[in-house]
Amino acid sequence: MRVDPAADPATEAAPRLPEVVARRLAEDPAVTPEVTRTVLRALGRGGSATGADEFDAAGVFLRAIRVRGFRGIGPESTLNLTPGPGLTLVVGRNGSGKSSFAEAAELALTGGNRRWEGRSAAWREGWRNLHAGDSARIELELLTAGDDPELTIVKEWAAEADLGDAEWTEYRASDATIETGSAPFDVTRWAAVLDLYRPFLSYSELGALVDGKPSDLFDALHQLLGLDELTRAQERIRARRLELERAVRDSRQERLDLVGTLESLADDRAARMARLLRPAQPDLTAVSRHMFGAGGDPIGPDGLRAIVRLALPTSAQVDEVAARLEDCGAAVARDSTADAEADLRVLELLRRAREHVDAGGECACPVCGRGALDQEWARGADASISQLSARVDALTTARTELRQAVRAVRALPDHVPPELDFDPRNPPTVDTAAVRRAWADWAALAAADYSPNLADRLRGAHARLVDELDLLQQGTRKELDRLDEVWAPLVPRIAGWLDNARAVALNASELRTVKRAQEWLKSATAGLRGERMAPLETTARWVWRTLRQQSNVELGAIRLQGNAGTARRVLLDVTVDEVDGAALGVMSQGELHALGLSLFLPRATVEESPFRFVMIDDPVQAMDPAKVDGLARVLAAVAWTRQVIVFTHDERLAEAVRRMQLDACVLEVQRRERSVVEVRVSSDPVRRYLDDARSLVRTPQLPQAIADELVATCCRSAVEAASQARVRRDLLASGMHHREVERYLEAAFTTRAMVALAVMGVDYNVDDLNKHLARDGKWLVSALRDVTAGAHVPIGRSMRELISDTERFIAWLARSEAQP
Repeated sequence: MRVDPAADPATEAAPRLPEVVARRLAEDPAVTPEVTRTVLRALGRGGSATGADEFDAAGVFLRAIRVRGFRGIGPESTLNLTPGPGLTLVVGRNGSGKSSFAEAAELALTGGNRRWEGRSAAWREGWRNLHAGDSARIELELLTAGDDPELTIVKEWAAEADLGDAEWTEYRASDATIETGSAPFDVTRWAAVLDLYRPFLSYSELGALVDGKPSDLFDALHQLLGLDELTRAQERIRARRLELERAVRDSRQERLDLVGTLESLADDRAARMARLLRPAQPDLTAVSRHMFGAGGDPIGPDGLRAIVRLALPTSAQVDEVAARLEDCGAAVARDSTADAEADLRVLELLRRAREHVDAGGECACPVCGRGALDQEWARGADASISQLSARVDALTTARTELRQAVRAVRALPDHVPPELDFDPRNPPTVDTAAVRRAWADWAALAAADYSPNLADRLRGAHARLVDELDLLQQGTRKELDRLDEVWAPLVPRIAGWLDNARAVALNASELRTVKRAQEWLKSATAGLRGERMAPLETTARWVWRTLRQQSNVELGAIRLQGNAGTARRVLLDVTVDEVDGAALGVMSQGELHALGLSLFLPRATVEESPFRFVMIDDPVQAMDPAKVDGLARVLAAVAWTRQVIVFTHDERLAEAVRRMQLDACVLEVQRRERSVVEVRVSSDPVRRYLDDARSLVRTPQLPQAIADELVATCCRSAVEAASQARVRRDLLASGMHHREVERYLEAAFTTRAMVALAVMGVDYNVDDLNKHLARDGKWLVSALRDVTAGAHVPIGRSMRELISDTERFIAWLARSEAQP
């Protein structure tokens, strides 16, 4: 039986959110360019192509999943898949390793695994299989559209490597070898499409729709529907608005706190600052000017610190210069005799006359007019100059050194520093008058001529200035200490508030823009959400109607209420027996899981998705038998256009597919000793058990007793499986509810009871079974007796004969009709 694909309503292609938002922004005349930039920036668009736009692969199917040393798989095992539309069921008991294939495929393609998220660290730390040696490897073979369709993605771990330390590569079939042709896997190229069109659905993701808070259910649906871009954009805008508003509130509160503190201080500057800060919108320039002294207190902390930094020559330096001056003055006084003075005058006269002759030549004496200043005179004058110079040399040297000593005295004093000046209209916090007078006396020595008491004047002026400056600096330090106790601690606070207030003023325009952007995006989100939900809701309701089967819950509208930063919840309009009800209150866990599938499948199969496969792990859990039938129909319908791969340990899905004759490939996964995982194509359970029995007969290595016991067990299991299939076929065809059918099957504890239920109906009596079988032949009684006898079959009867009789019995069971 094939399922008509027309039964599945066409799923409209979901428009890309960034393009839709950009178009709506451009079409809204009330939107300013600033709001447009804010919204698009929050969407991570900014005019550039999105990751989904840049993804160039299309029509991606799975061809094989090859795993070694990962989770439940030890030595390398391969799950081969047909790369095209169709339904594939991967079945196996819990612990067989089937889910390891699903987890491996998700990890190789996405780099993570939703099943592990929120779990303890043991889920991530125990990923390496202990039976595979040192290395671990996942190889994912994909088939894509294009000229080079074969793509392989490899994730491989060296010995002792952690889960996140794998070598992640990809290569095409056209590459020469894996070693030469592989390249690092381009995570960024795949991330956007995997996030938007995620083809994987694990049981834990279905559970997120049930076990979480209302907001978790909202977020999960947003993600399943591809609306998480809006959530992230709203959260970014909301976070920025809160940040800006928090800055405004903090600035206002700090200003009020500062005003209260300043008003409590007995300080003129604090009082003036309080008056400046009291208005709701203070003059920030005036605050800055007052805080840093411009136009405010003439001698603020900086001026006082400048006074403290004033320095004078040391007493030792002054004494040294004064002593030198005194020594030079004494030397001049000692050498200044009448003869020496006369010699100096004559020497000066002769030098000038000699210079006169050198300049003008021989001439008459300009003093007496009678003598001649000729060469002879010049020789005599030179001799006299030499003799006189030798006699007055000491006096000349002493006078030169005295002049140098006077210059040293003049170099010590400096002008009165401007740090001592102040505006007389404002009362100073320290008195600098005495220091300025003393410094003026000290500065006057810079122009002093030599006198015998100049050294004493130098020492006296310096000593007075040192005393006055010391007193001033002591008072200044006390004043600074007072200011440190009163004003200084407030200066950093005021400066910090001033910086924040300037930032708030600068960001005021942005805050207005962000608020408008948030309101616009909130309104647009409601519209976009409705548009995105409409086609998916239609398909989801079809899926639900198909899945629900005998459920009395009818699904109506599916609405998402709330936005980022507000209360978020999912409103599901349901009716129970045509009476309105609250969804979460009336739906069972199986029904909620069916709802999750109803929302996942339409989203994962939109036309724009590059992935032509969906992989679902354990969707059957918590579903009653009727919903399993509906699930089989839904999966078969989706498989007309998609490669659908379902992992399950529940035989009911495979049984439903066989019973309804739906097209499907059933692969069975078995795990043997040392994590050896085998995959084989499975037919129905009856044929599988009989094939196993034949294989055991052909295994000479097994001891005969053990082989006989195992063969008998396989034959008994085959009869039980055939009986169960017969019971389900007949009772469901008669209109009995799935739950009733399963109750009857569970009550049939033995093989004979199961056969009796199959051939005699629900009113069976095991004691009458042999009489019932004998109506169609006594061989049936013998065959059932030998099957249930285990290894204790009659002597002379071979295991091959037991298998043959079992097949005959099962064939009769399939043909016969239940009789009372």
